[in-house]
Amino acid sequence: MARLRLGVALLVPEPIRTEVDALRKSLGDGSFQRVPAHLTLVPPVNVHERDFEAALAILRSAAAERRPITVELGPPATFLPDNPVLFLRAAGDVAALASLRDAVFRPPLHRELAWPWIPHVTICDEADPGRIAHAVDALAEYRARVVFDAVHVLQEVDRVWVPIANAALGGRRVVGRGGLELEITESVTLAPDERVWLDAEWARLEDSLEGGLRWDERPVALTARRDGEVVGVAVGWTNQGVGYLSELVVAAGERGTGVGSHLLAAFEDLCRRRGAARLALRTNEGFAAQRFYEGRGWRVEATVPEWVRGTPFLEMRKDV
Repeated sequence: MARLRLGVALLVPEPIRTEVDALRKSLGDGSFQRVPAHLTLVPPVNVHERDFEAALAILRSAAAERRPITVELGPPATFLPDNPVLFLRAAGDVAALASLRDAVFRPPLHRELAWPWIPHVTICDEADPGRIAHAVDALAEYRARVVFDAVHVLQEVDRVWVPIANAALGGRRVVGRGGLELEITESVTLAPDERVWLDAEWARLEDSLEGGLRWDERPVALTARRDGEVVGVAVGWTNQGVGYLSELVVAAGERGTGVGSHLLAAFEDLCRRRGAARLALRTNEGFAAQRFYEGRGWRVEATVPEWVRGTPFLEMRKDV
C-alpha cells in the first residue's frame, strides 16, 4: 500500500502571510514557491494510506478541544551554528501551541526528531550565514500578531506542499442532546474522506431520480500567454449542455488589449464543441465586468439584490 508524505502545520493567516512571504522572497528562501508560510507541528512524516483517516481523526479531535491561538511572530532568530535557518520566533500563547502539538504528534503522525521542537515560522532555509546575520539586525524590530484558527494537514506532491485537510480550532459543536446527538465540525475545505463520501452520495441521489441525472462535470481551463508569460486565465466547466464560466482574470497591464475577449471567445467555442447550448456566469452589477460581457452578447437573466456588501449580484447567460 502506498505511503503519503504528510505534515501538520498552522498556516500563517492573511494579511501577515503576505508580509512573511515578502520577507521569504527577498531573502531568497529556497522553499518559498513550494511551502506556504507556516508554523510546524508535525514535520514531514510518511503515513500509510490505510492510516490516513486515523490521522485525520487525531487532527479533528485535537482541534475541537482547543480554542484559536494568538501568537506574536518576531523578532527574527537563527538556528546557527547547528542549522542555517532564519526564522520568526513565536511568543504569546506558546503553552497552547505546545498542547496542540502534543495532541497531534502521535501515531500515525509521530516520528523521531533530530532537533527539539521550537515553535517558529521559517523565513529563509539553508541561507548564507552572512545574509542571516544581516537579516537578524535589519529586522530586529519586526513583530506581527496572528491568530491561528485552524490546523492543517499538508501533503507533498512533486516537491510542493499542498494543504489537503484542516480542522477549525474549537470548531466542533454537539447538537440534539437528549435525542440523536449530532457532532458538527467546521473547516475550510472538505477532507479527502469527506469528499469521497459526498461524491458517492451525489451519485446515489442522481441515480435515484427518475430517468437518472448523472452529474458529469468536465473542467475547462484556458490560459493566455504573451512572450511566455501568463497574462490571463479562464476557468469553468461544462455539463449536460451547459457551460459555466467561474473565473476570467486578465493581468492588470493587459486589460483593454483584447486578452479577455480572446479568452472568452475561446471558452465559448470550447463549450460549443462540447455540445453546450447555453452559457452561464455570475458577476457583480455595475462593474466593468458586466459591461464587458454585455458587449459580447451576454445578457442578465436574474439579479440578487444586496448580495455582498450591498452590491447586487447578477446571473448572466448566453445562448450558443
